[in-house]
Amino acid sequence: MRLDAVQQQLNWLLAGILAAWVLPCQATEWLVGPNKMYSMPSQVAALVQDGDTISIDAGVYWGDVAYWGKNNLLLRGVGGMAHLQSGGLSYGNKAIWVIGGNNVTVEYIEFSECTSTDKNGGGIRAEGKNLTVRYCSFHHNETGILAASVSPSTIVIEYCEFGYNGHVNGYAHNCYINQIDTLIFRYNYVHHAVVGHELKSRAHVNFILYNRFSNEDGNASREIDLPNAGMALLIGNIFQQGINATNSGMLGYGLEGMTAPVPHELYLINNTFINDKNSGTFVHIQSGSSLLKIYNNMFVGGGTLIVGYAAVIDSSHNWKVASLSSAGFADPLAYDYRLTGGSPAIDAGIDPGTASNGMVLLPQYEYVHPHGKKERITYGAPDLGAHEYEWPQYVEGMGSDLSAIRLYTCGCAVAVQGPNASGMLLRVYDLSGLFVAQARLLGAWHTVQLPRTERKGFLICMTEPTGKTICRKALLSCTR
Repeated sequence: MRLDAVQQQLNWLLAGILAAWVLPCQATEWLVGPNKMYSMPSQVAALVQDGDTISIDAGVYWGDVAYWGKNNLLLRGVGGMAHLQSGGLSYGNKAIWVIGGNNVTVEYIEFSECTSTDKNGGGIRAEGKNLTVRYCSFHHNETGILAASVSPSTIVIEYCEFGYNGHVNGYAHNCYINQIDTLIFRYNYVHHAVVGHELKSRAHVNFILYNRFSNEDGNASREIDLPNAGMALLIGNIFQQGINATNSGMLGYGLEGMTAPVPHELYLINNTFINDKNSGTFVHIQSGSSLLKIYNNMFVGGGTLIVGYAAVIDSSHNWKVASLSSAGFADPLAYDYRLTGGSPAIDAGIDPGTASNGMVLLPQYEYVHPHGKKERITYGAPDLGAHEYEWPQYVEGMGSDLSAIRLYTCGCAVAVQGPNASGMLLRVYDLSGLFVAQARLLGAWHTVQLPRTERKGFLICMTEPTGKTICRKALLSCTR
């Protein structure tokens, strides 16, 4: 496995949160469910103490809202999602759950149908410090998560889905983070915001990593709005603007005043931008920003690439193309923007180096739908966009004279099978061109063992006695 450099860079943030937790010696687990002593989460909200766990059976809890004021709580669904279907109700005219305690974690909870007289009723209103939300769903609220301005505070949102949150007035969003220190937003599926933005964040530092933001057939505004600038690192995301979007700009940075602490640096690395609206702007940056670093991105569809300027613009190996059909996507009509074998984006990137804070910018993961991730394996030069093309594990049809040959890769071995294989010369190179191994094939089945190496791509070439050579890429796992 390759070293997860991005995760290492973020661990210190999470470690700081965990270090602040001082758990009591006799923390309590509160059991909630239809067949338990407490049938609704709100019934235990006033009873819990710092460090307690609230385990809520999967099922629907209609009209139940609550305030959680203690610290170091774990609030979790058990056996599936615990669905808090508010039916329009909210606690304190704010949200289904108002979280006032510090260092709270929420897992496997579904929040829906919250409204308020302020038109921003949320699934969660975050008012404490250091909130973690994972494996949750927020839909058909006026706001998914609305976080108050709190400092110091880090909010982590991962493996979640936000859909159909917002209000026709345009001031409510799928997810809205106010002025906190750091937002870590990763592996999420964010879609169909109602008029508002898919994600709006005023956090001083934003790590937005490996997510899918898509309007699809909805009427959302921007995919990302970072109105107060600051440091923002957007790596490995998919941004799709639908034809019914109410704002033709996809990404806004610093457009309400650059009031976040310096540096005002925007990093766009290996993202896939799809503008089905075919007009508007991909990136709108406030003029006067200190840095725009933009590497290995795909910009597909019509519209202006960049509006505004930065003191330093570091741009390399990006590709803008007007037509979806030219990009080489697997199934763009189904919002599947993985690359096919003929895509010009393959091997067209470059190592983007590091950010000013030392974070490695080369993507380590890629988004898996819905709200998931997998390791990103780079074969040679990185591909453009949010996905790395996956070379097949075996190759068929290696030329008219080799149509019956099958090439397999398994562990540290390359196996060749076929009636025409005998007598061929097989050579293996790494993707830098360095020779690795060779063998003269004997018989209809032959295996070539390779030296141990890390899991990576290789170039495998077969040469007939006539001199004809066919080469293909393949992925080998030689880590035993």
